[in-house]
Amino acid sequence: MGTDAAADWAASGVVPLTGHADGPPLVPPGRAASVAAELGSRFGVDGAALLAERAAFTGHRRAGRVSAGGSCRLVPIADGWAAVSCARPDDPALLGALVEHPLPDDDPWPLLTAALAGMPAHDLAERAELLGVAGAPIREAAGAVRSIGVPRSVAGLLVVSFGALWAGPLCAHLLARAGARVVTVETPSRPDGARRGEPRFHALLHAGERSVVLDPSVSDARRALAALVEAADVVIEASRPRALRGFGLDAEAAVARGTTWVSITAAGRASNRIGFGDDVAAAAGLVARDAEGLPVFAGDAIADPLTGLTAAALALTAPGALHDVAMAEVVAGTLDGNTGGSARREGAGWVVDTSSGPVPVAAPRTRPVPGPAPASGADTAAVLAELGIR
Repeated sequence: MGTDAAADWAASGVVPLTGHADGPPLVPPGRAASVAAELGSRFGVDGAALLAERAAFTGHRRAGRVSAGGSCRLVPIADGWAAVSCARPDDPALLGALVEHPLPDDDPWPLLTAALAGMPAHDLAERAELLGVAGAPIREAAGAVRSIGVPRSVAGLLVVSFGALWAGPLCAHLLARAGARVVTVETPSRPDGARRGEPRFHALLHAGERSVVLDPSVSDARRALAALVEAADVVIEASRPRALRGFGLDAEAAVARGTTWVSITAAGRASNRIGFGDDVAAAAGLVARDAEGLPVFAGDAIADPLTGLTAAALALTAPGALHDVAMAEVVAGTLDGNTGGSARREGAGWVVDTSSGPVPVAAPRTRPVPGPAPASGADTAAVLAELGIR
């Protein structure tokens, strides 16, 4: 693979998270680490290191065909391989509907894997989208890195984020680093699931922002949501468009007023597919290959931080645009035909060979956590009062 790509992967912290636990760490294909490094430079951060930052907090390690976080697996299907996630409480029931067989809540994987072995890729993709299952066949097709325009200053601008988990919050976090004022909005019925995750990582992404909780089933709260979006310079949407439409929020109307609207989805605004960082990255083709040529996970949910970086860079460009940021397309754009490789032992550590010589493999690493994240809804009254929203 290319010298720069190999070196950037080695420095990113992703390589130790890639491969089997009892085998050598592997170098993923493509140049996602190089793309992340370039995007991160716009915000004064090591973008490549962001790809492995969560694992540095959680202590996750490589586990072959089980994702570093444990909720996604690579499984054989009738005509290839697929990445399937089981991360939500209702996923065993949904996956049971996918394979038309009841699955136990405590460990659905043995029966699920056996049932998927006979399912063609087309059927899996169609059923998963219909049922809202985070799973898709692995399709290895290179794309093109998204073109991003000239950056502008966002200092002092109001960013209203409906993001949760990783990609959306990272986008908002980077804009805050660039000087924007960030307000994150949650609803009582759908709080950010990352609040139940690694608290230091959640604090890193949310420290310094403000938290608003509004119930869209209440008419006054719906009016407040609309007024908050109308006041925003940038809106970050990290769900299928129908969710915010259901709250009475219109992306096209906001853009017509001059708002920048960043829409983060698994496969684009026109698709009903859902996905998380692990299954989206793998299904897009960002998987390493073990000694038998079979797929293993590359890093920890790389589609999330890579998309967050891309979305933030797009938000820096000219205002009044609707940016349709599909995680699958962001990942595919980094696959340029480089096939990756394997690290090798040198002394007490691992190195990656490049045409410039061996490069040491870096471990995942964290940035300092600047302070606590705001409690859910802590700033609701103050934010609405400051904006004159009643």
